[in-house]
Amino acid sequence: MNVKINSVHFKADKKLEAFINDKLDKLHTFFDGVISSEVILKMDNSENRENKIAEVRLIIKGYDLFAKKEALTFEAAVDLAADALRKQLVKHKEKVRGS
Repeated sequence: MNVKINSVHFKADKKLEAFINDKLDKLHTFFDGVISSEVILKMDNSENRENKIAEVRLIIKGYDLFAKKEALTFEAAVDLAADALRKQLVKHKEKVRGS
């Protein structure tokens, strides 16, 4: 799967990029129609410590699924977003099989 990673106002290191690729590649096991994904990493300027934001857009046949999560680290935010997308994929797969 093609994963495009954009980091706003900073450079994501190779370790973070590898983590994101690994997490999103696992989503392919839940639904075969995953074409690609786009990830936007940014930091919120708030006083809150959980200011790392990961926005993940998953492009599947005919639809786009989206999840935006905030956490202490980018890894945790991506993990939460991937989990939300997994639930959306399972729901979409059941919907496609039911029709």
